[in-house]
Amino acid sequence: MSATPTIAAPSLPRERLLGAYLVMGVLFGVVLTKGELVSWYRIQEALRFKGPYLYLVFASAVAVAAPAFAWLKPKAAASLTGDRIRLPPKVLGRGTRYVAGGALSGLGWGIVGACPGPLFALVGAGVGVMVVVCLAAVAGTWTYGYLRPRLPH
Repeated sequence: MSATPTIAAPSLPRERLLGAYLVMGVLFGVVLTKGELVSWYRIQEALRFKGPYLYLVFASAVAVAAPAFAWLKPKAAASLTGDRIRLPPKVLGRGTRYVAGGALSGLGWGIVGACPGPLFALVGAGVGVMVVVCLAAVAGTWTYGYLRPRLPH
C-alpha cells in the first residue's frame, strides 16, 4: 500500500500582503476612533460600570465572531496567504492564570485608559504620548514571548 503524497498549494509571501494588512489596520483604527472606542472617558465609564456603551460594543463583537468561528471550525478555511486556518481545542487550566492575566490587563487599562488595539489608533489620531505606551506594550509582549517557555502554563 503506497500512499500518494499530497502537495500543499503554495502560499502567497506575507510581504505581498503587507499593503492589505496596512489598509485593514488603518480602517480598524478609523472604526475605533469614530466609534469612540479610543476615548479615555468611554473606557473609564465602562471600567466604573457607569455606562453600557463599551459592553454593547463587546457584545456586538461576540455576536459577529461566534458564528464566524462556528462556521470556520468544520471548514478548515484558508487565510489570505493560502495557509489553512486550524483552531485547536482550548485546554483550560485551573483559572489562576486567567485571574492574574485579567487583573494585570485591567490594571493596565485603568492606568492608561486604553486597551492594546486603540493604543495604535490613538497614536494615529495624534496623541503622541501613546507612543511611549505602545513601546511599553511591545516590550511587554516581547518579554512574555521570551519568558513563555519557562512559565507554567
